[in-house]
Amino acid sequence: MDIKKIFLVFVLAFLASSAFINKSNAQVYKGGLIDKTVAAIGNEFIMLSQIEEEVQISMAQGVSATNESELRCQILENLLIQKLLLTQAKLDSLNVRSSYVEGLLDERIDRVISTLGGQKQAEEYFKMPIFRLRENWRERLSEQDLTEQEKHQVMSSVSQLTPSEIRKYYRRVDKDSLPIIPTQYRYSQILLYPQKENAVMATKERLLEFRQKVLNGEKFSTIAALYSEDNASALRGGELRMASKNVYWPAFSDAAIVLKPGQISQIVETPDGFHLIQMIEKNGDMFNARHILLKPKFTAEDRSKAFARLDSIKNEINKGEFTFEMAARKFSQDPKTYLNGGQVVDEETGGLFFEKDRLNPTDFNAIKSLKIGEISQPIETTSNDMYERGQVVYKIIKLEEIIDSHRANVDDDFSIIQNIANVNQQNNALKDFISQKQKITYIRIDDMYKGCDFEYKGWLK
Repeated sequence: MDIKKIFLVFVLAFLASSAFINKSNAQVYKGGLIDKTVAAIGNEFIMLSQIEEEVQISMAQGVSATNESELRCQILENLLIQKLLLTQAKLDSLNVRSSYVEGLLDERIDRVISTLGGQKQAEEYFKMPIFRLRENWRERLSEQDLTEQEKHQVMSSVSQLTPSEIRKYYRRVDKDSLPIIPTQYRYSQILLYPQKENAVMATKERLLEFRQKVLNGEKFSTIAALYSEDNASALRGGELRMASKNVYWPAFSDAAIVLKPGQISQIVETPDGFHLIQMIEKNGDMFNARHILLKPKFTAEDRSKAFARLDSIKNEINKGEFTFEMAARKFSQDPKTYLNGGQVVDEETGGLFFEKDRLNPTDFNAIKSLKIGEISQPIETTSNDMYERGQVVYKIIKLEEIIDSHRANVDDDFSIIQNIANVNQQNNALKDFISQKQKITYIRIDDMYKGCDFEYKGWLK
């Protein structure tokens, strides 16, 4: 699927899920049926076109179409729930979080323009000016924000379960419904960086040579195609295509946005490496530029020196001169782990245990055959830090603990069971809320959906 087809699915999903309907444009369906209101809930309405858009999106995303009638019923019920929450949000006098909505709106507009190649192309695609698109999407995102706030308010109204209540929940729950916990690993590391100075200097010197060649008349695009290490843009002569400055590293955007068309930047450093940038076109905060990316190259000598140092540290640990924790505090150059004796923490979850899929593949290969307490041979790998993406590092790893794959249980996985129990309680609160509000809210559904087997029976009155 090409990028514009992917984008089309994304846009339709947004339009349908946020109930975007241009009511001035009636659609005609099979049999001459014109777009119409198929459900009213409080002061809110659901159009036939909304349901049909959702059906198309579901099919585009691979949902089986063996029973389209059932699919339409499910979609209608989801929209009814959204409208019920929106109606209650208005009754509760919830306020739209304007700054939050504007942030989402800016991000969405930026993505639209970047994907379609510019503001003009986006306006042609949607057949309306950007300011009108912003108005339409602002209204839908505002409704979406109120709906999410109301849902959160309902689900958070229940108190968190106590430890004893969680254990009671575990005793009565169907154990087969609990998740399988994959094998998890806890490990520590001692990390060394390569000596960067020489490699960085060589990279900068090469970029300066490229810059001078362009100034002397060679085409930037030709050099980018031959030498840039950004493979995707190199195929286009280094061209990045029109995009918002927000999609790039700040240092890259700041250097690019001040350039005039045709002008070439000085060397720019980002976590991806070192760049030369040539401006092609600017439009407000959007720009299209070419770049040449080079990354510092480290030699076999760099690797040998680091491996020798790590071997020496490992031998001292094995002789009992240091514990691994002491050696990490003394020798490791990783600022995020050396104070913890080398203990690695998952930055996303805050936990100490990693599933295989959350480990750097090179790191996993180093520890998969270790016994608990053993230390790996020195390895060359890349940094796990998002701000050092692709940075070459050298390390030894100590396997601290393994938890074998198992069905989640309250003793070994209390926090997981706790989360499942609390989410279950919140979902029950939402179900009770919907059932109660169905009884006191005006709801009318078109006869064409009278045969639907809804989860909540109170829709049909």
